[in-house]
Amino acid sequence: MGHGVMITGTDTGVGKTAIGVMLCELLSRQGVRVRPRKPVESGCIESIDGLVGSDGLAYYKASGGVEPLSRICRYCLKPPLSPARAAFLQGVDICLQDMIEACHDGVDAGDFLLVEGAGGFCSPMAKDGLNSDLALALGLPVLLVTSDRLGAIHQTISTAEAIAHRGLALAGVVLNQVAPDIDPSMRNADFLSRWLGRDVIEVAHLPVCEVSGRLDYPPGLVDLATRLSDGSAMEFF
Repeated sequence: MGHGVMITGTDTGVGKTAIGVMLCELLSRQGVRVRPRKPVESGCIESIDGLVGSDGLAYYKASGGVEPLSRICRYCLKPPLSPARAAFLQGVDICLQDMIEACHDGVDAGDFLLVEGAGGFCSPMAKDGLNSDLALALGLPVLLVTSDRLGAIHQTISTAEAIAHRGLALAGVVLNQVAPDIDPSMRNADFLSRWLGRDVIEVAHLPVCEVSGRLDYPPGLVDLATRLSDGSAMEFF
């Protein structure tokens, strides 16, 4: 396994970027040279510099702006669809090898490669590959982010099994409270910990404006950042 982590989700809209940004900041504060990569992003908006994605921009700021935004996010697509479909509609040809090269661009020995996929683990990322294919090609442990909502147990266990089926290490599972209010009777964290046989990192709801530049971070993420930096966050489901 390589030195780094790939952040994936059970679905789109589960808060992968928020978790990734906090991890990027935590690792940087520990003296780790983090190289965040969001190789492709859809739903980007027009700017004076061309198409810009909010996820790529968030990682640019979280890493201190030491790399050009175009290196952090190489492919910016306008249609708010899966990258493979958005690229097709935009007339851009993107294959899995392009994704791999985009992730490795500018990454030196000793750097920590933090890659965020697009959508869920088995969502199409390029014309010839899924997020899972990129994870396998990079050989990084996978951090699974899921939203604390009805259906999370099935989605999380199914995705964890898909990660294991590909022989990839599961760096951790984050149960992210995306919505400000949830039904506390669901007890998703308890059920997931039981069925996965491991602790689940719970992250309470955070408004977007409070994600980056925090003075305090969710304790589970602090511990995860430490384990990622020393290479101990590698377990197999």
